[in-house]
Amino acid sequence: MARMFHLKRRSRVMKKKLIVNSQNLLVQSQKTWPWLISALTLGLSLSTTITPAQLKTNQQIESQDNALIIGQSIPLTGPSAELGKKYHAGAMAWLTHINKQGGIHGQKIKLLSLDDQYEPQQTIVNTQKLIQKQGLIALFGFIGTPTSKVVLPIVERERIPFVAPLTGASLLRDDDLEMVFNMRASYAREIQAIVNSLVRNAQQRIAVIYQNDAFGEDGLQATLAALKTHDLKPLTTATVERNSANVRRAVNTIADANPNAVIIISAYVSSAAVSKALRDRRMNVQIMNVSFVGTGALEEALPPGQANGIGISQVVPFPWNRWIPVVSRYQQLMRKYNPNAAYGFTSLEGFIAAQMLTIALERAGKNPSRAKLAKSLESIQNLDLGGYTIDFASDDHQGSDYVELTFLGAQQWEP
Repeated sequence: MARMFHLKRRSRVMKKKLIVNSQNLLVQSQKTWPWLISALTLGLSLSTTITPAQLKTNQQIESQDNALIIGQSIPLTGPSAELGKKYHAGAMAWLTHINKQGGIHGQKIKLLSLDDQYEPQQTIVNTQKLIQKQGLIALFGFIGTPTSKVVLPIVERERIPFVAPLTGASLLRDDDLEMVFNMRASYAREIQAIVNSLVRNAQQRIAVIYQNDAFGEDGLQATLAALKTHDLKPLTTATVERNSANVRRAVNTIADANPNAVIIISAYVSSAAVSKALRDRRMNVQIMNVSFVGTGALEEALPPGQANGIGISQVVPFPWNRWIPVVSRYQQLMRKYNPNAAYGFTSLEGFIAAQMLTIALERAGKNPSRAKLAKSLESIQNLDLGGYTIDFASDDHQGSDYVELTFLGAQQWEP
């Protein structure tokens, strides 16, 4: 069984419920949001492996001049492509369902997804292209900290909602950012859960490997803060480059320090390379990752059996637990589109984020503006989607604090 740890925001504990009574949820949802649970009426196909032709098909809404246009810049090619593809697949599962039900107030949703290869400069180019699109109402589901960071000035200047970026960085949780709406928990909460678990298991000689960019630096600072709560400091630290498997120097630094635990703050390309190198050296260390690593992609990037025991913090429920209502709905939709579709944390996050966005669009009324959408996002308070609660406010754009720890090889990953 996986060990799970749920953290709740102290200032609003009564409003944040990470585990709920599913029967009460379904009764309430049927009364107030009937289309939210009508997941069995779909008849389209969707592949978790996205080709340019499939993206074009997903983006086109024929004879819909008044479509609600959503923009997205994500990695669809390059070393980090699996993160973007899986998030996109989960989001499209829900958005296509909504379009098959007639859209939002009669308007279909058109998701324009551009490839940035997880490189910030391309993200800027893509974002500038997207905001020039007439009728663009929101930016949605950008992947990563460095790629999100560089477009924040554009987001605030254009007053366009920046919804559910796949990053837990503190810089996107600045109170001065009025147009950023974070759904997932912060890296600070993820890393605190990781450190607490390591300390409980007497693994206090902790080294840190972090990506040499805004994501890694944010994770390092969160790790220093979490360790300080236990009067600890990192045994040593080392950096790796974004999208790179060249980790020899970092691994040498870690090996020289002889830790009993290593926290890796990077995407799956570097994390897999580090994990393999540590295993090849027969180092007896507990390896831990934050959620951004991409659980499925990390496991696939390692030789058979080498992923066993690696820990990963997660910010959405376990995607294989069909007893959780939101997971059951996710599985039904993914199976309907593609019987061979693989479930996973990243696609589930995209799926839940798309639900959140469509709820906000519904509340914004017919022909919504960017300002109306922002206000309707703020109106989503204590919204239970079935095992996952979202809670915004006008002065609080952090939707969820859900965190749990999972360990590869410790649970049954397939239904």
